[in-house]
Amino acid sequence: MGRFILRRLLQTIPLLIGITILTFALANLVPGSPVSNLELDPGTSPEDVARIRANLGLDEPLHTRYFIWVTNLAQGDFGLSLRTHRPVLDIILERLPNTLLLTGTALVISLAFSIPVGVYAALKRNTWFDQVATMGAVGGVAVPNFWLGLMMIMLFSVFFREWGLPALPSGGTHTIGTGGDLLDRIQHLIMPAVVLAFAQTAAWTRYIRSQMIEILRQDYMRSAQAKGLKDHVVTFRHGLKNAILPLVTLLALDIPQLFSGAVITEVIFSWNGIGRLIVDSTFTRDYTVIMGTVVFVSVLTIFANLVADVMYAVLDPRIRYE
Repeated sequence: MGRFILRRLLQTIPLLIGITILTFALANLVPGSPVSNLELDPGTSPEDVARIRANLGLDEPLHTRYFIWVTNLAQGDFGLSLRTHRPVLDIILERLPNTLLLTGTALVISLAFSIPVGVYAALKRNTWFDQVATMGAVGGVAVPNFWLGLMMIMLFSVFFREWGLPALPSGGTHTIGTGGDLLDRIQHLIMPAVVLAFAQTAAWTRYIRSQMIEILRQDYMRSAQAKGLKDHVVTFRHGLKNAILPLVTLLALDIPQLFSGAVITEVIFSWNGIGRLIVDSTFTRDYTVIMGTVVFVSVLTIFANLVADVMYAVLDPRIRYE
């Protein structure tokens, strides 16, 4: 296992180099620059613009700027924000706990609903429950995050308050002016976490259902039943364990989706996380923050895939990487 992990870590080096090249190219080849607004300002002289470009290193050739940036990255230096002049890594680490809280809660909600619903739908195949679960899963995948978020804000924040019912906060991570106790933070977390989990729950429900239907047809399942084992033992000990195994890989592959979905969700609910940071930095053309955030999330995704491979061997003793 140790050699496998080392080999995978070595394989990530060219992958990370490719990610940095694409990130740097996309951020620097798009129209505009951090000094575009100054160039249009009649009160700013061309000499001042040239001096600012030199201070930011924008007068250097593209390949030189990339080499300097990636060298600093290798040393853990993500650079300084062009807007706030703060270290990019500090800004990311400030927002990271909020994003991890949101995506982690959404992940728990998705698993808590998709696994039991998918298993029960497979056991009750072609019944009314299976049909309702299948229709709900198809509809859940089709509903856009931004629309669902706006509808939930209208219902649970606006209409509930008008009707005199307990209303949920429409945005933010805690009530402004207070530190936010545990209950206050949970109330702010409910709607964005449900919105982010909605599509994943629908997709995973269909996946678990199809996996369980396939496994229930296997010979070893019939053998377990013939031995006189109870139904719940056959279903969960023999069936569910094998159905969940491929889900480990699916979870790792869906982590980028959770982060990308968090971008829209965090903007809608004013959630102070990495997704909102990317959007705000895009509007202000803070390219160092954009590039640093993309690389940081890419590293998290690569690490999640490595953990998924290791978990495969933990869950299935037949798998050996040596």
